[in-house]
Amino acid sequence: MNKTPRVNINLDKIKENARILKNRCDKKGIEITGVVKCGAGDLRITKALVAGGIKSLGDSRIKNIIKMREAGFENEIVLLRLPNLTELKDVVKYADISLNSELITLESLGREAVKQGKVHKVIIMVDVGDLREGVLYKDYLDLMDKALQIKGVKVVGIGTNVGCYGGVLPTYQNTSLLLELKEETLKKFNYNLEVISGGNTATTILLDNDQLPKGINNLRVGEGIIQGTDITHQREIKFLNNNNITLIAEIIELKKKPSVPIGEIGHDAFGNKPKFEDKGIRERAILAIGRQDVKVSGLRPFLKGVKIIGASSDHLLCDVTEVETELQIGSEIEFQLNYGAMLRAMTSSYVNKYYISSL
Repeated sequence: MNKTPRVNINLDKIKENARILKNRCDKKGIEITGVVKCGAGDLRITKALVAGGIKSLGDSRIKNIIKMREAGFENEIVLLRLPNLTELKDVVKYADISLNSELITLESLGREAVKQGKVHKVIIMVDVGDLREGVLYKDYLDLMDKALQIKGVKVVGIGTNVGCYGGVLPTYQNTSLLLELKEETLKKFNYNLEVISGGNTATTILLDNDQLPKGINNLRVGEGIIQGTDITHQREIKFLNNNNITLIAEIIELKKKPSVPIGEIGHDAFGNKPKFEDKGIRERAILAIGRQDVKVSGLRPFLKGVKIIGASSDHLLCDVTEVETELQIGSEIEFQLNYGAMLRAMTSSYVNKYYISSL
């Protein structure tokens, strides 16, 4: 019996998504860096991407990269989050490439790489408007001038990120800025950048619509492969398998109760003052999962008639009055997960993992 709460992880579908997306990108001369951070560095998910033909892997946490190396993964691995100064020894030792935007970090990486007898590859990130990481366009040439002189570091490319913080959508125009900077780099420094990393899953819509600027030769894709979705554009990617990771939770209480609490309403456990609509007596199910385990707003029940009405840290409250299926204590309800909900569920040590796989 599979314990709940759990995520069901269909490795076969994830592997197929990796293969499909890789094949589409190969035709355009684009390499995929398969991002496994949204699977919390799960080694079996990582194995599924590699089995699907992904040669380059990416993660934001150096701990996950170390775990991959210790498990025997020899693929190129990219550290996606800008490195902490306190972790540079491990960055140089375990990651082939890191994304960077700060001169002090680049200089420190260079010193550590020399100490280890290595040359560490870096991609300089450029902020094209989303205001997360990246050097501003106007400051790029100055940073590149200094970066190219650092011993122990090799600048292999430039990249950008959109959608993750400011919600800025990728366009032909903002992605093309990278190609302009590539030409500026060649012109001013006589230096050819090998990798032009045009973005993440959000940018795949440009690829689908044949609007990705020619010359972009790398995309960093996690959500698109693992879930077949693109939350930035609120879409399911039609040519990929969707809902490859779902959440199962078990009913631990099932009772008819009023729809409005009885007594003076204060703040809940998270500091919010809740509001309630009086719908009379309703049948309510409490499931054994909560905000500590999953982003509740990112859950969508498969079972028709189930309505999520709230959650505490470890209880999920659902109105099941309109469910036609007979429910009882111990019944399980399955949910779709958006990116945020999947990320938190995969990270929670209280959520069990169950794998569907022929690997």
